[in-house]
Amino acid sequence: MIEIKNLCKSFGDKVVLKDISTVFDSGKTNLIIGQSGSGKTVLMKNLVGLLTPTSGEVLYDGRDFVTMSKKEKVMMRREMGMIFQSAALFDSLPVLENVMFPLDMFSNMNYRERVRRAQECLDRVNLVDAEKKFPDEISGGMQKRVAIARAIALNPKYLFCDEPNSGLDPKTSLVIDDLLHGITEEFDITTIINTHDMNSVMGIGENIIFIYQGEKEWQGQSADIMGSTNKKLTDFIFASDLLKKMKESEMKEMKEKKKG
Repeated sequence: MIEIKNLCKSFGDKVVLKDISTVFDSGKTNLIIGQSGSGKTVLMKNLVGLLTPTSGEVLYDGRDFVTMSKKEKVMMRREMGMIFQSAALFDSLPVLENVMFPLDMFSNMNYRERVRRAQECLDRVNLVDAEKKFPDEISGGMQKRVAIARAIALNPKYLFCDEPNSGLDPKTSLVIDDLLHGITEEFDITTIINTHDMNSVMGIGENIIFIYQGEKEWQGQSADIMGSTNKKLTDFIFASDLLKKMKESEMKEMKEKKKG
């Protein structure tokens, strides 16, 4: 479980996060949603230690990450997996070696054990046959699945995902959502996802935190969203849906023009 208490973050005179307190549940997919500039990315960076809060606590099973020593933070990060928006694979390494990278860096396994563990993770995301390919030889969706395999290689207790469906088509996005949700349940991981994808929110959002102008405006489950009377939340949800439909309409018109 991850708990944040009275978290604030400022950059000079600009206050970005204002007194946020919440709990991210273990074994659940916890989603952070909000408009661009709302502070959700800054919140995640504070959670993983890329930024230091101006004030407040970030508790990992009761341990305050903010006040840990440098050595303790390094040990703590070994319990974390991270999936970046761009997948962030190493172009010069084949898929298998990309997944092995955190094992090479942080594990005490011998080479044969590291290979076996990486293959197990690739099997979990249905990519064993791609282990010898390079990132530029596989699709964007497959790259995201490699990133998931790499993120779980060290058996993390906590999994952080920054816009994992960015740039993916709706069908592939569902595959990624199902994988993340399944892995979360299977390994009892505390998973936190930053997302704009409303299909993800409605499909796998077991604990959803809506950030508005740096403050926690609403928290609940996907089943609670449609019945919410919070105007800021409903405006965000329906605006997001409208923008998505507009984008799909534009793409359809472009395809029709090309055919013509």
